[in-house]
Amino acid sequence: MEPILKNIPSPILFQGDATTAYRDPAVIYNGGVFYMFFTLVKTFDTGGVYLYTAESKSRDLVHWSAPVLLTPGDQRKNFSSPGNVVFHDGKWVLCLQTYCRENGEKYGNERCRLYTMESADLEHWSAPALLRVKGDVPEEQMGRMIDPYLVQEPGTGRWFCFYKQNGISYSVSEDLQNWAFCGNIHAGENPCILRRGENYFMFHSPENGIGILESGDLLHWKDTGTILYLGQQDWEWAKGRITAGMVLDCTGVEGIGKYIMFFHGSGPEDEQTMFDNYASIGICWSDDLFHWEWPQ
Repeated sequence: MEPILKNIPSPILFQGDATTAYRDPAVIYNGGVFYMFFTLVKTFDTGGVYLYTAESKSRDLVHWSAPVLLTPGDQRKNFSSPGNVVFHDGKWVLCLQTYCRENGEKYGNERCRLYTMESADLEHWSAPALLRVKGDVPEEQMGRMIDPYLVQEPGTGRWFCFYKQNGISYSVSEDLQNWAFCGNIHAGENPCILRRGENYFMFHSPENGIGILESGDLLHWKDTGTILYLGQQDWEWAKGRITAGMVLDCTGVEGIGKYIMFFHGSGPEDEQTMFDNYASIGICWSDDLFHWEWPQ
């Protein structure tokens, strides 16, 4: 096993409890540092539940800095579910969603939309700006959408945004500002797209587990038939659901040399019961995207 991975003592990186949930991890590696962005759910003594986008850093995947909140506590917005970070026009761009629950809803209502934030250093971020993936359409007519993920097509430089709406929908843009809606794909939620060789692989979340689709052009996708459950049968903390897999290509990172998946698990009951608490962020790794290992 590679030196960094063998030192990770547990598959759990952030463990939820009765008043806290860690969900939807998105990680980028830059300058020897892993920057993790995730949904932090807090239940307060008043009973109020708030979702935040938070950030933590690590150099070794073992020791993580205390989470820093990047977004305000506002149930009308609940900025959350960061998808990924890309570099464009001299800036880092983080995509995320709102998960509006201002009326006490358990799940985000019809006002959920997609946003981006910008940074020069991966630590200080601008206020979220609406991502108009439906083009020149009024915000109220865009429909409920969550879980964005940005991908740049090699050669053309076109940007794709994949997001949860009617399966997984996707839109394209030349500049991350002006978008055209293209269509949708039969898939779950929390899309993550990774290029390996000449093909793309989409990790997505059905009701439980992490599925994998494959494409040669980002437009036409086929189901590989694989659903990953990882160590769920042995993990009380993830017995309810494994979901939101985000895969980071660390095959070229010294001391790792593999693909790293960050995900979250809920348990021991499923998310029908445990949604705002007892969700934990986990880690595993692979050489081929289909066979995964984790700390034992």
